[in-house]
Amino acid sequence: MKISVVHTIFFSPTHTSLRIADAIAEGMGTCEHKELDITYEKPVKDILIEEGVAVISVPVYGGRVAETAVERLRSIRGNNIPAVVAVVYGNRDYEDALIELRDIAKEQGFIPVSGGAFIGEHSYSRPNRPVAEGRPDKADIDTAIDTAFAFGSKTAAFLNDWSGESVDLQVKGNFPYKVKGNKTPQTPVTISELCTQCGYCIEICPTQSIELQDEIVSDPESCIKCCACVKECPNQARVFETPFTDYLFKNFSSRRDPELFFSYRKI
Repeated sequence: MKISVVHTIFFSPTHTSLRIADAIAEGMGTCEHKELDITYEKPVKDILIEEGVAVISVPVYGGRVAETAVERLRSIRGNNIPAVVAVVYGNRDYEDALIELRDIAKEQGFIPVSGGAFIGEHSYSRPNRPVAEGRPDKADIDTAIDTAFAFGSKTAAFLNDWSGESVDLQVKGNFPYKVKGNKTPQTPVTISELCTQCGYCIEICPTQSIELQDEIVSDPESCIKCCACVKECPNQARVFETPFTDYLFKNFSSRRDPELFFSYRKI
């Protein structure tokens, strides 16, 4: 098939999934590129994608696809068009997230033809305890082998010779998927002395969990701990301290590389 348009569909509170999606799309060549950003809100109506290729990129939370991303992806359907599925995790493990995203894509009318697990800076990474700090970096997105760009190029080469026959994409992961742990009430907090109440954290929160009361506060019921507010605050007035940061720093700071999977034609 000739690739006429690439649709990048992404949930990306801290921009890592977006960067991976863009790099994959760029690797697919000079075709039209359309973005569907589901980070900040669910589509107001169901969307049907009828042509081209979809690149679906989401973060991993606790070894699964972020729940908010799953909810919003349910409003998007493909008309039996090929899809690339990509998950971005914080250097610990993606566990069942990639197989879950592959299955969601199938359920929504896409045909997964390739999948990848990429590394992005962990939401809990801190300057004094970095976990995959600055990832994805040049080594991830450059044109070298096993990067997002090369991954997109190889997928495009497969699709150029593909005429729509059945394919099977096998990826790492288990079904039933791992059971998520209980949600904790802890959320990022505000350092009043540094906060100017500019409202930027409210603007960028993907679940509208932050509001201005006497000070900036987060709703523990809806906060997904993506830490976008912590990483993006211009005054470094939002902080999130958790013992899990120390655990990640001690056990998962060594560099891991992307894992890529490609489909094969069924006989």
